[in-house]
Amino acid sequence: MSEQAANPVRKPPSSVGTWVDHHLYSFVSSLGRISRRPWATLLTIGVMAVALALPLGLWLVLDNVARLGGDVQASRQVDVFLDTDVDLVAANTLATTLRERADVAAVEVRTPADGLAQLREQAGLGDSLEVLGGENPLPVLLVVTPAGDELALAESLRALPEADLVQHDALWRQRLEGWLGLGRRVALVLAALLGLGALLVVGNTVRMDIQSRREEIGVLQHLGATDGFIRRPFLYLGAWYGLAAGGAALLLLAGAGIALREPLANLSSSYGSGFALQGFTLPALLAILAGAAVLGWLGAGAVAGHYLRQTRPTDT
Repeated sequence: MSEQAANPVRKPPSSVGTWVDHHLYSFVSSLGRISRRPWATLLTIGVMAVALALPLGLWLVLDNVARLGGDVQASRQVDVFLDTDVDLVAANTLATTLRERADVAAVEVRTPADGLAQLREQAGLGDSLEVLGGENPLPVLLVVTPAGDELALAESLRALPEADLVQHDALWRQRLEGWLGLGRRVALVLAALLGLGALLVVGNTVRMDIQSRREEIGVLQHLGATDGFIRRPFLYLGAWYGLAAGGAALLLLAGAGIALREPLANLSSSYGSGFALQGFTLPALLAILAGAAVLGWLGAGAVAGHYLRQTRPTDT
């Protein structure tokens, strides 16, 4: 057997393989560093979780308030009460004519019997309505869903000779949308401020970790290690902090939702409503966790990059 066959030449590892191996090592080792400092880790995650939970909770409340205020499409509907002398056949004919208009998306015809049944169910007037006997004084109602500008449509419907009363809660809807828009803007501002606070918390934690390893970092720098190589474990450290804080923030919101569920159910049932709080959807949950991890990554990267720029040895 030749010497070359006995001692095969080993190929040096590829740069891509080395890069992947170091990423995996940094990913696992950073998690190990967090687990070795449980109290300091819990404190950092707790502060970040509160900072993330406040704007997320405000945004969730605004979404539920918008849902409580009614669907936007439903709030755009125009109610047309016809004259009492307009029978159901004429009402259906008028509804067919309105459906052909370009500014009308849909028209629903509600008979006097439908209106009386709704009063019995929603208003709790079942016993009081018994005095009417077999008479029904309610007119036929057309519920018109606009396809465009509902204000202009409401004005045109008022000009119909068959219309007795046209109701449209445009002002209420505009005010509600205005308050919701203001609330969402406040949530964004709060998220920006508290997000900056979370960045500072992660940055300070990573700075302390860098200071504890400054001798090791100095040796790596003198051996020619790149800033990316040295910075990578700290980036994953920040990402772990952010991911854990995002999960803790969602748990805080879930706990708050459980605490509010029973009193809210009692309140909504007193109004004859089945309203219940709705949480984040699965895509939203994943987006929140990913965003929190990115936030921690950015905070760690800013601090680590600043430190490495200051301590990088220069050729003299």
